[in-house]
Amino acid sequence: MRIVLRLAAAAAVFAGFFVVGFALRDFQQGRLPSGENLLMAVGLAQPKPFEPTQLYSSSFQKISSQYYRKVERSDLKYASIAGLMASLGDPHTAFLEPKIAKEFAIETSGNFVGIGARLSADPLGAKIVSVFEGSPAEKAGLKPADVITGVDGKSVAGMELDKIVSKIRGEPKTTVTLTVIRGSADKPIQIKAVRAPIVAPSVEGKMLGDTGVAYMEITNFAEPTAEQFDRVWAKLAKQGPVGLVIDVRGNPGGLLQSAVDVLSRFVENKVVVKMKMRGGQEETAKTSMGRLAGIDVPLAVLVNEDSASAAEIFAGVLRDYRLATLVGEHTYGKASVQNVFQLIDGASAKITIARYYLPSGEYIGRKVDEDGQYLSGGLIPEHRIDLDWSTEPELGNLAKDAQLQKAVEVVRNLR
Repeated sequence: MRIVLRLAAAAAVFAGFFVVGFALRDFQQGRLPSGENLLMAVGLAQPKPFEPTQLYSSSFQKISSQYYRKVERSDLKYASIAGLMASLGDPHTAFLEPKIAKEFAIETSGNFVGIGARLSADPLGAKIVSVFEGSPAEKAGLKPADVITGVDGKSVAGMELDKIVSKIRGEPKTTVTLTVIRGSADKPIQIKAVRAPIVAPSVEGKMLGDTGVAYMEITNFAEPTAEQFDRVWAKLAKQGPVGLVIDVRGNPGGLLQSAVDVLSRFVENKVVVKMKMRGGQEETAKTSMGRLAGIDVPLAVLVNEDSASAAEIFAGVLRDYRLATLVGEHTYGKASVQNVFQLIDGASAKITIARYYLPSGEYIGRKVDEDGQYLSGGLIPEHRIDLDWSTEPELGNLAKDAQLQKAVEVVRNLR
């Protein structure tokens, strides 16, 4: 009997410690101990689970106030949101900080303030790939192959391309001074250009020598792409082409609606993609009526592994409706649709909202191995041509582009 009483007494004391602990915490926080805390202390109630936002807020405050050195609260905020989206394991769902969100909006709108030149990375700074017609760059005398080594007197050698671009862009009617190396000149030259609003061309075209074949390159699908397509095709059509090659190699995609608008120049009221949303809901995107461009010549579309998203939709739809032959290499295999949601401080969230299927019902989602190497997916061209990079091919140059040569051969044989 004494042993039983002693155990009961010990249990009461042990429980008492818990009661005192919970009660002490309540007293320290300026309130009387709650009945719930007393019940939790003796094991008659379970603690309520915290909401995720409560746990996040608590962790955020602890790091902000207790970490051994001062940290920027905005850095913590952006990093935590980026980690939240990264946890989904979807490379196409991402958090865009305000600066990146602004650049993304500029890219998809096709409008910015700058000098009007397309640049590529170069060890000395940035190399001019092309100069836009009527742009400040053209008026200032900048030429393709010029290498920009300095901006406003400061070297940009070794700097990331996007940082160089941000230095060149600015406010309308302001002047930027570029240090430029041209060809085999002995010393750099200084060129001043007055910044202005620019509508970046996403469609360019030309006739391919004496082949009689027209060539159009679509670099991305932005808001003005369909209108630019109309202008470029109108110029080419006047020259009586016997075939057309559309190049979407390296085209990362862009706006689905832009791809639908360009496809409306080829087919009317036809399914572009079927999108399967959360919960099994389906939506269908179709081409418009009354937008046909009157393209009645054989057509080939050039693709490669850097052709993705809207570029794959464009090529896949033309293939499915037997309007084009695909030439080149397999495409990337991005078979998902993202929506961009604006957040409260200028940031954005780019979130996958659906998977898409081509008119044929084909799902072209990319599959990779454990190392991220391509296994399957994307569009497989009817004419597979791999480029020999040891010969330094030049995309768009008929003499140095084996894939373009094959595309010209294909359309000429289809006449």
